[in-house]
Amino acid sequence: MVGPRCGPGAADPACSNVMVWHAKLQLDYRRERTRTVARHQHEGPLRILQSLYPEGDTVCHNVLVHPPGGLVGGDRLDLSIRAGEDTHGLITTPGATRFYRSDGQLAIQNTRIVMAPGARLEWLPMENICHTGCYADNRLELRLAPGGEFMGLDVTALGLPHAGQSFAKGRFLQHFEIPGVWLEHGGIDASDHRLLQGPAGLSGRACLGTFFFVAGSPIGRERRDAALELARALILAAERPVIYAGGGILKARAAEALRELAELTDIRVVTTLMARGAFPDDHPLCLGMPGMHGNYTAVTAMQQSD
Repeated sequence: MVGPRCGPGAADPACSNVMVWHAKLQLDYRRERTRTVARHQHEGPLRILQSLYPEGDTVCHNVLVHPPGGLVGGDRLDLSIRAGEDTHGLITTPGATRFYRSDGQLAIQNTRIVMAPGARLEWLPMENICHTGCYADNRLELRLAPGGEFMGLDVTALGLPHAGQSFAKGRFLQHFEIPGVWLEHGGIDASDHRLLQGPAGLSGRACLGTFFFVAGSPIGRERRDAALELARALILAAERPVIYAGGGILKARAAEALRELAELTDIRVVTTLMARGAFPDDHPLCLGMPGMHGNYTAVTAMQQSD
């Protein structure tokens, strides 16, 4: 059954009678001989299209489709992904995930990923768009077995500024977690002008993103050296580089390595609150800390870095 959706330009009376969708998708990647195969079950309007193999049988490409085209208050999408042993999957979407305005109910997109030993998964959806008036919660939880590797991308756009539709009202919540390893949790409220417009926040920018790579076991030397070589090339090509050091520096006891890297490359260093003490405050390359407890110099350097 389909009711009116609260998309761009929809009238408020229609939005008050909007139908809500609760959809679930279970996606399992399995190894069948030399091929990675996707098996799935779904409830409601959430499914995958036919599997594609542009890189050969070992990598299974899938497009995740949500036919309604967006979420309104009360909608909920639950996606559960299991990557079996020695499988390799890639998941993307055909377009942006849109969170439309809500009458006060929360729209939820919840993704849980479990990876077996030796599994690889590339999670590369297109951006989330938060329309003004939305009330949305975007959640991702990842669990990896030894040997598993995960590469993920998340981009969120606030409003449609080039169409004259700013993010003037609403709230967007985001939660990324690898239990016991990494947690990113926060909210963006359209009424928080210090966060959205302030120099210690987004400084008027309407788009933010996170790219992450996670390995369940230490990476082999050959691959590590190749990654380091690529990092060296990017550093040398950069015109305004900045090192953004987090608390992992202290946990890994790598403060001395951080100082050597900064001095060798002559790159300025910005530290998070959890990395205070990892780099000397009196060092000429130290810019301090960004955020509400930080300073303008550190924020500006990060915003202008390439």
